[in-house]
Amino acid sequence: MLDKTYRPAEVEEKIYALWEGSGAFAADGASAAAPYCIMMPPPNVTGSLHMGHALTFTLQDILVRYHRLRGRDVLWQPGCDHAGIATQMVVERRLEEQDLTRRGLGREKFIERVWQWKAESGDTITRQLRRLGASPDWSRERFTMDEGLSAAVRKVFVDLFRQGLIYKDKRLVNWDPKLRTAISDLEVEQREVTGKMWYFKYPVEGREGQYLTVATTRPETMLGDTAVAVHPDDGRYKGLVGKTCMLPIVDRPIPVVADDYADPEKGTGAVKITPGHDFNDFEVGRRHGLEMINVLDGDARLNDNVPARYRGLGRYEAREKVVAEMESLGLVERVEENLMTLPYGDRSGVVIEPWLMDQWFVDAGTLARPAIEAVEKGDIRFVPEAWAKTYFEWMRNIQPWCISRQIWWGHQIPAWYGPDGKVFVELTEADAHAAAEKHYGRTVELRRDEDVLDTWFSSALWPFSTLGWPGETPELERYYPTDVLVTGFDIIFFWVARMIMMGLHFRGRVPFRTVYIHALVRDMAGQKMSKSKGNIIDPLVLIDSYGTDALRFTLAALAVQGRDIRLAESRVEGYRNFATKLWNAARFCQMNGCRPRAGFDPASCRQTVNRWIVGHVVKTAGRMVRAIEAYRFNEAADALYHFTWGTFCDWYLEFTKPVFQGADEDAKAETRATAAWVLDQLLHMLHPFMPYITEELWRQTDAGRPGMLMSSSWSVPDAALVDSGAEAEMDWVVRLISEVRSVRSEMRVPPGARFPLLLKDAGDAARARLAAHGDLIRGLARLSAAGPADGDVPRGAVQIVLDEATVILPLADVIDVAKEKTRLEREMARLDGEIAKYDGKLANDGFLKKAPAEVIEEQRRRRADAAQARAKLDQAHQRLEAL
Repeated sequence: MLDKTYRPAEVEEKIYALWEGSGAFAADGASAAAPYCIMMPPPNVTGSLHMGHALTFTLQDILVRYHRLRGRDVLWQPGCDHAGIATQMVVERRLEEQDLTRRGLGREKFIERVWQWKAESGDTITRQLRRLGASPDWSRERFTMDEGLSAAVRKVFVDLFRQGLIYKDKRLVNWDPKLRTAISDLEVEQREVTGKMWYFKYPVEGREGQYLTVATTRPETMLGDTAVAVHPDDGRYKGLVGKTCMLPIVDRPIPVVADDYADPEKGTGAVKITPGHDFNDFEVGRRHGLEMINVLDGDARLNDNVPARYRGLGRYEAREKVVAEMESLGLVERVEENLMTLPYGDRSGVVIEPWLMDQWFVDAGTLARPAIEAVEKGDIRFVPEAWAKTYFEWMRNIQPWCISRQIWWGHQIPAWYGPDGKVFVELTEADAHAAAEKHYGRTVELRRDEDVLDTWFSSALWPFSTLGWPGETPELERYYPTDVLVTGFDIIFFWVARMIMMGLHFRGRVPFRTVYIHALVRDMAGQKMSKSKGNIIDPLVLIDSYGTDALRFTLAALAVQGRDIRLAESRVEGYRNFATKLWNAARFCQMNGCRPRAGFDPASCRQTVNRWIVGHVVKTAGRMVRAIEAYRFNEAADALYHFTWGTFCDWYLEFTKPVFQGADEDAKAETRATAAWVLDQLLHMLHPFMPYITEELWRQTDAGRPGMLMSSSWSVPDAALVDSGAEAEMDWVVRLISEVRSVRSEMRVPPGARFPLLLKDAGDAARARLAAHGDLIRGLARLSAAGPADGDVPRGAVQIVLDEATVILPLADVIDVAKEKTRLEREMARLDGEIAKYDGKLANDGFLKKAPAEVIEEQRRRRADAAQARAKLDQAHQRLEAL
């Protein structure tokens, strides 16, 4: 017998061990079943479970559990990313605690320490994924620094280099002066700050007393200026294009160039051009063949390309000195407060510098062309479709991809340099020496490139490297291309696009057929979660409090396509109550002898109530299947929730009580078998969303079952099981009882009060239904009697229209009409005040301009809720007026 209470903490660990120990998560390459494959976006090995993880892995697990139940051979490929910078920082902090440094240890010893850390602490995220109920094929777990994946990385690098698609170039990168490495755009955090805008006057050569005024927020970079740009159509400066200005402090002549980048409407219309320290200026410099001068070193100190008195100064100290010197020269026109956005390293917390340096790049433009075409042709579709537009915008404006990083943890670039700097790119060091010996005609000493590859480089190969490439493995043949990629919008460019590029280039086929982009999980106010705001919701805390199934169902129920999730703990608590409702329903079935019956055919049901519930199972299953296969997780969850809580628990089980308490043994037997069949169908349908409670109920409701729920098969019941007559009959009973209950609630009829129900102008079908189910209707609506109306409508009766009939409820003797009207009028007046307050805010232009979109949306939602409540009260008041 089931316990009175479901206790997730006592069940989940036991059930997960059962699943994993049985091998139920494993793909079966020898199976005749159609394959279904999802690549798990590899979480960082340094990571711990956050709400974004909880959402994406819940949705993926719903898909893989659903397709297992439908009979597919499922591979959910798990693994972790080596997370170059993040991991190196973790290990360096541990070294600091021991008074050690990375450079003091040396590269080889440091890498040993990283592997040691991974062995001790690198499985945190995978342990937490198990708590979430994730069911990937753990036996195939990969790591982006595995030897097999490393071999794939080396081959891709060498092949692309030989094809001219990887090259070394001097370009601007995002330089982190604290970590002393280039970082990707994704690792740059834009912060809004209030700074200053300085307006400097540059003397025009040969024109005494004439100046060009330029504006800058970084005065120290002026020491690297190599031009001033003006718009070619700006009449103010037509006579100056081709002339030169004298760069103050440095005393270097710099040209005035005409370029569309200069905006005549912005500032003075003249722009200082510093190609070595600004991404836009770099492009201007290339167009005009300007000198590229780097004035900073790797620590963001001024280098030897500046006057001696500035060398060695930190960038902010140099800024003060430049401003002071410009003021002493009388060349500061004005200074203004300036609200601006600055790039910060998301890990180091320091301002990032655009820095000119030699780096390795991928010719992303060439690789992007077939990747754009694949989405245009429909070989890959984005869900929601609107994200394809974002993909195209990024891909059609793609820049060379900087792939080198100045750290030690990662895939070291397979490039070696000869004594004269010639580079040899080979798969192994032995191959590099052989190539060098052939080139030089003798044995020479080679120096390996110290840089490692961007983490996203190895991640871009994930869909095929994890399946054994560069070998032509059975797994690669069977599971590639994969079916769907589930991920967040923030890495469409950094990861999704690069996987498409690499998959097409090296496999000749797209890596996945569908990309489902889920939204962000925000707090209840619509704010993005962050430590600084103190609004982070820890999924593990929610799991401890309410159970994994409650959290999973909450996330699925809120996963509306294209809309961010607003998460409140109360929602999770509500779905914990849903799990309790399911448990209690199963317990009721068990207590009433409802056990699965071998060979039971739901088409054999004779009882109307059983034919009715079977039809609703079929319709709910269809809605769930259509929703999941369209990636409308919220609609699937909604269909299951309303069927479980409403149709099954609140109605069907209530309808069965008179049967179980009656004397008709055939009706009892049929109803027990039907209830057990419905419960089994429900466990199958809910399993992808709530795997733990459904597996536990599967085990406990029939100890003789041969296997686990997650390994069983399920198909949508035959549509022929829908009996439209039974559906119309029982749905009418449900609507009638619901209407009576609604009136009782609106009129505040005392719970113990009983009154009769009269049915007026009813057709033959309605009269027959009332006669057949009269006992049920009287009991569930708490009526003293229920029958057809003969004669006039009694005074003090509420009237409700139900199809062609009128339902008459004489209430004059059970409520104080005058008192109830006064209460309703008072409550309506209160709601009128609330609605007026919301209307005032939403009509206020100042509020609409300043308030965040999520706050405005919340005000609209509250206004709608108040209006809906007001309408209900008004309906009740009108009913009282009619008494």
